[in-house]
Amino acid sequence: MFKTLRNAFKVKETRSKLLYTLFALVVIRLGSLITVPGIQKEAIQQYLKNSLGDSLNIFSSFTGGSFDQMSIFALSVTPYITATIIIQLLTIAIPALEEMQKDGEDGRKKITAITRFMTVGLAILESAGLAVSFGQKGYLNNYSFITVIEMIVILTAGSAFVMWLGERITERGVGNGISIILLINIVSTMPNDFKNVFTTYTKKYLGEGDYIRMTVSVVTVVVIVALVVALVCALQGAEREIPVQYAKSVRGRRTVGGQSSSIPLKVNTAGVIPVIFASSILSIPAIIVNLFGIKSSGVGAKILNALSQSNWFNKANWWPTLGLLAYVLLVFFFAYFYTAITFNPMEIANNMKKGGGFIPGIRPGKPTQDYLNKILNYIIFIGAVGLLIVAVIPMFFNGYFGMTFSFGGTSIIIVVGVVIETMKGLESQMLPRHYQGFLLDK
Repeated sequence: MFKTLRNAFKVKETRSKLLYTLFALVVIRLGSLITVPGIQKEAIQQYLKNSLGDSLNIFSSFTGGSFDQMSIFALSVTPYITATIIIQLLTIAIPALEEMQKDGEDGRKKITAITRFMTVGLAILESAGLAVSFGQKGYLNNYSFITVIEMIVILTAGSAFVMWLGERITERGVGNGISIILLINIVSTMPNDFKNVFTTYTKKYLGEGDYIRMTVSVVTVVVIVALVVALVCALQGAEREIPVQYAKSVRGRRTVGGQSSSIPLKVNTAGVIPVIFASSILSIPAIIVNLFGIKSSGVGAKILNALSQSNWFNKANWWPTLGLLAYVLLVFFFAYFYTAITFNPMEIANNMKKGGGFIPGIRPGKPTQDYLNKILNYIIFIGAVGLLIVAVIPMFFNGYFGMTFSFGGTSIIIVVGVVIETMKGLESQMLPRHYQGFLLDK
């Protein structure tokens, strides 16, 4: 990775892209420090902590701490990510969107424009809900119609500006603008996370003079993070390649075809989407109960405790860990569901048939589609199991050993995935600069 960055700075064009990306990220981090005027920040932080529970860690991580600080970039890229996922889901239900998706560059531009409008709409709805909720709780210095409108405009404009910067990074920077912003947001919270871990455990044992437990706690944290990163790297890079052979044909005096290629199927086809959706759905009941002040007791309270990830793997009380079963089922469901809407075996089988391609030992057409479905179902299962292992490891140490990690497997999956994709992009951009063909060989 460091060699790639060093080589990238040697090329003027790539260096300009890196510096442009760095400047945009600095602007985003500076904006994350500017608090929305007219709010009671400390009271809002406590309110969000009580209302959102485990979900606050996800929001805080994805927004680089802007959400719990309630800065002008509090919504960050979350409305854009939500809008993108909604558009992808709607392409199944709305034929017009499906046609746009197949129209190449023109269709992509139209879908991008629709995503932008939906992003702004979602940002308005989210900021309006926050403004009204804060006002009713007495967390605004002057709760009035004008104050609510001001807060809506500030938060929506901040989200739209971050989205615009992400698109500029994609066009003029190193690419993957939204992913890069998400990466820097997550990374920016990690130093404080490690500091909290140090304060909670190491400093405590150091004050007691228990150097053995202090060393064990430090080594344990390092091993956990290293293990999760290694598993994520293996999961992100794992692929199943399906060999494809193209039949030879004679056209005039030319012989075409006869080439071999492959279809790379990623093991983690759905990325981090399943764990994000699963965590979000499990947190919805608790959010509704806290926001509307609903009192829960008896069976309802037990269900809420079981849905909270912070209660899992508790040595003193094991039964809330049953909520992990719901989490596992949701991860598997979204892994298969999201892959089904983003990968179409029928379309691939038809394209192969039209191009004269076939999988060795498999007949073109329907048998090829069935074969791809069989392989896909197999690797989706492996990918979902890998995601669960990565996500559950921090949860286990949180609950069983009481080692609090605000950065979880979801954040590490995003960070590692974006870093790998960015490095691959930089290497592909520099390849023409460092290529030596037979004309240059001596």
